[in-house]
Amino acid sequence: MSSRRVGIAGVGTSSFGRFPEQRIEELAWEAIAEAIDDSGLSVSEFDAAFVGSVFGPPGVANRVLAGAGLGGIPAFKIEAACASGTVALHEAQHAVASGRYDNVLAIGVEQLSTKFAGPIVPEPGDPEGRAGLAMPALYALQASRYVQQHQLDAALLAEVAVKNKAHGALNPRAHLSGTPPTSAEVLESRPIAGPLTLLQCCPMSDGAGAAVVTTLNASSNSHVEIMTSQFSSGPLWTSVDDAPWGFRTVASTAARAFTETGLSVQDVDVFEVHDAFTIGEILTLEAIGVAAQGQGAELAPSGHTQLGGPQPVNPSGGLLSRGHPLGSTGLAQTAELVWQLRGQAADRQVADAEIALLETMGGGAAGVDANACVIALLRGPTR
Repeated sequence: MSSRRVGIAGVGTSSFGRFPEQRIEELAWEAIAEAIDDSGLSVSEFDAAFVGSVFGPPGVANRVLAGAGLGGIPAFKIEAACASGTVALHEAQHAVASGRYDNVLAIGVEQLSTKFAGPIVPEPGDPEGRAGLAMPALYALQASRYVQQHQLDAALLAEVAVKNKAHGALNPRAHLSGTPPTSAEVLESRPIAGPLTLLQCCPMSDGAGAAVVTTLNASSNSHVEIMTSQFSSGPLWTSVDDAPWGFRTVASTAARAFTETGLSVQDVDVFEVHDAFTIGEILTLEAIGVAAQGQGAELAPSGHTQLGGPQPVNPSGGLLSRGHPLGSTGLAQTAELVWQLRGQAADRQVADAEIALLETMGGGAAGVDANACVIALLRGPTR
């Protein structure tokens, strides 16, 4: 099997927020149009599309493509919980690398405002469902365990929200882009599942993202290279496991990404990671190796992961501020990192960013250690 170098030629997103008056396809068309225009390709040059969506209606991939003038090409619909859009990117990258296709669209789209008034309810037949562990409760248990195990002040968790909402205030497409809250305001917001408060949880958002994935060649000096894309489905997670839920899956996926590229976590200039809840960013950064276990909570207040710090994390505002429209989150993260690596991120630009890491983890179900995790390492064009 051939293995070709693969890059991202164009990206696009919708705005993120609550848009119940729009059709789900309209959200996707906005992102697709921007990505195709950004790529310089014509509609007729696309060979296939991978569409990530968790709750999109049957046939959503075909309707999205037909309305965008792309009807007739193979349309693959992917559901991998919160990582659906990132798995779409992963599959697009591997399809191009193998020579199966030359130009592929990766799309993520979700419209939660018309579906849910609160957290996604777990399946009653799953262990999480029988225990009543909706996602906020599952993350809250992680947070409680973390602060007790490492003898930390739970107020440290709020600093992740303060940081990401300050970043999101610089992102005009973010769902929550207003004046960022103080640490006290985060801690005093409505309790959701102790110790997590409302402002430590991502909003339920609508939105879409898209990326044009294609081969790299001598004329593609503006493309962002996908150096590697690694995808894991979580193994069984049992009560005897001494690691937090999802930790081993993220850690092993990251290790493969660094091994394949020969890079280390110290080489990464900017990150977009899965921060659906504040504790999620902390544990993810520890699993990736940015900090040792028990020290991740110090990264935000120390300035290490803030804009202007050594390794900014979630300059887009992350899921906590940009929003978390499930299937589109991975492509929104992708778009942000492409803009960062091209130097096009305006007020939230990370200076001299050359290497970026993308991580998305898809929720827990059926007693597994995360449904899915994708980690990609991206390299910017020569500037």
